[in-house]
Amino acid sequence: MRTDYCGNIDAAYIGQEVTLCGWVNKRRDLGGVIFIDLRDREGIVQVVYDPDLEDVFATANSLRHEFCVSLTGLVRARPEGQINTDMRTGEIEILGKSLTILSKSAPLPLDWNQENSEEQRLTYRYLDLRRPVMSERLIFRAKVTSAVRNYLDGQGFLDIETPILTKATPEGARDYLVPSRTHKGKFFALPQSPQLFKQLLMMSGMDRYYQIVKCFRDEDLRADRQPEFTQIDIETTFLDADGVMAITEGLIRTLFTDLMDVDLGDFPRMTYADAMRRYGSDKPDLRNPMELIDVADLLKDVEFKVFSGPANDPKGRVAVLSVPGGASLSRKQLDDYAKFVGIYGAKGLAWMKINNLAEGVAGLQSPILKFLPDDTALAIVERAGASDGDLLLFGADSYTVVCEAMGALRLKVGNDLEITESGWKPLWVVDFPMFEEIDGQLHALHHPFTAPRDLTPEQLRDTATTALSNAYDMVLNGVELGGGSVRIHNQAMQSVVFDLLGIDEQEAEIKFGFLLEALKYGAPPHAGLAFGLDRLVMLMTCASSIRDVMAFPKTTTAACPLTDAPGEANPAQLQELSIATIKKAASEGEQ
Repeated sequence: MRTDYCGNIDAAYIGQEVTLCGWVNKRRDLGGVIFIDLRDREGIVQVVYDPDLEDVFATANSLRHEFCVSLTGLVRARPEGQINTDMRTGEIEILGKSLTILSKSAPLPLDWNQENSEEQRLTYRYLDLRRPVMSERLIFRAKVTSAVRNYLDGQGFLDIETPILTKATPEGARDYLVPSRTHKGKFFALPQSPQLFKQLLMMSGMDRYYQIVKCFRDEDLRADRQPEFTQIDIETTFLDADGVMAITEGLIRTLFTDLMDVDLGDFPRMTYADAMRRYGSDKPDLRNPMELIDVADLLKDVEFKVFSGPANDPKGRVAVLSVPGGASLSRKQLDDYAKFVGIYGAKGLAWMKINNLAEGVAGLQSPILKFLPDDTALAIVERAGASDGDLLLFGADSYTVVCEAMGALRLKVGNDLEITESGWKPLWVVDFPMFEEIDGQLHALHHPFTAPRDLTPEQLRDTATTALSNAYDMVLNGVELGGGSVRIHNQAMQSVVFDLLGIDEQEAEIKFGFLLEALKYGAPPHAGLAFGLDRLVMLMTCASSIRDVMAFPKTTTAACPLTDAPGEANPAQLQELSIATIKKAASEGEQ
């Protein structure tokens, strides 16, 4: 039906006749001459109809926004002064010779000229995706997946599918369950990741595996989370952490170079401990130059309990954030920042303005100065490296609260005051703790199949609370692109890890018996990494949410306005599955 895409027609086509199909992006009647902007996925081209062809002109005059049409015309150069250098097709126009309306459009439920609510956009997603900004993102996503496959194929990886209907395994979120008709009362689980299957593939001798795969997690949503999302899943045998990091870093470098002409530069390595100490986050945005400065040792003996309490607590922390030029902030702005850190559990936000350091303490301004000895206040300013016009923001609480609150505040202040630079800042975060302790119980910081770093099973048992894992995360501009680890490949180590996590032999056999059995038969050393494809494309296209780089995403309540899913099941289907729904009493909420 067509000879080319609209967006591909350029000066090389001048003098040729072309047949195009697409949607009417705009129609303009200029003194008897009708201009049509015709759009398809590749772009927009201008078509001109004059009154010489009466029937064709009448059809052109009847066109409206989003009519689907087919046309034939002669490509010619635009008149001098009418060239649009911002468009690939800006040097030419098409003199229309024929025009067929393939399908008319009713008035649109979306307004093309202003922002629509996300609910509207997702309800009419097929219309929303016609917008050039959206179609360009999906086209770019397709280029990313194609480049990923080409790169990994070239590195000797095999694209192997793993099951979607599988067994529930602990991955940190709730599973989506699928009832079995043939096994009454039993359920499959949709995979939160292909973790165990890719490890089994390594034990099968496949050596290098990858998969661009759907994963499912029933968790609370936000901008970078969806109930179903896509991973670039990678696993290798006989490679250590450095080997996996080299291959996957090469993949990301290739994507940015080939698709964006961007050289990411060096990928520095930073330990988890340093990342938390300096930035309050295990995924620091290095474009923001501000760092957290520990000052607990300076405040242990002050009478101000807000500071001295955490300063003397082994699990506490007192840190300051030095904000260049922050002394100009108003009291209301500082109060707003205090409310912000409260979201993360902080009980308040102390501050100190550096007005004139040459005057000593008299040149400082803060409600807390009356609680601090002069030499202590000046020592804090000196350690923070603050100068006239700067602002110090204090966090004092448990180590976790200070890191979360001040780490988030660092990002917000950096954006609000335009301290955060543009560009790209990648890094690797390494040496994560093997476990985290919550209410006296150890939990795997990554997952229970992560190997410890340079420890025997006996040594791990003796040093569990301080042990480091052989894990690594790739971070770009404060976003975790992907994470991975060296996996446990012997049964003794896996048994110790399960035991430390409170998983007894019976539970381990029920949940992971097939993996434990596989570890008996010459399991090779293996390691891998998984990238979040949606998150990666979101960053590369400068979108604000992964929902803007997915064709048909869910809302933040995990619903689909387009299809009205989830919906009620047919009673006959439920009966066949031996499932009954339970209605709650009115006082207990909805059904």
